[in-house]
Amino acid sequence: MNGRVVALHVRPQKGDDPHPVASVTGRVGGGLEGDRHGHRETRAVLVIDRATHDELGLAPGDLREQITIEGLPEVTRLAPETDVRIGGVTLRVNGECDPCTHIGGLLGQADVEAFRVSLEGRRGALCTVVAADGPIRVGDPVEVLVKA
Repeated sequence: MNGRVVALHVRPQKGDDPHPVASVTGRVGGGLEGDRHGHRETRAVLVIDRATHDELGLAPGDLREQITIEGLPEVTRLAPETDVRIGGVTLRVNGECDPCTHIGGLLGQADVEAFRVSLEGRRGALCTVVAADGPIRVGDPVEVLVKA
């Protein structure tokens, strides 16, 4: 299973809108440098496939993900402990990001509960950085690693 990075976003502080960036650096045992979740040990990085955005008429970053990819629409369903190599960073999946009504409110959705339901099974994978040999850049490949 392979894909590529189409967008990268960071939010330096709580309440900030996502800021697009051309590259990010992983923080082993946490998230991405410059992002407010960079020091978290779990739920540090959210990876979503662009197909979710396309189906809901959203733009990359709208769902508060740090990494938007394409070519891997099943990313939300990757099993915990699965490793994903994105550019120079390896992420370990912690699990699926459960949809909430808060995100619908941030996006100005008229019916936040209906919006939450529309995200079930496709809200993305929450991950932690387990190795960082270089940055992640827009256009970099995404590869689900098979454990030996």
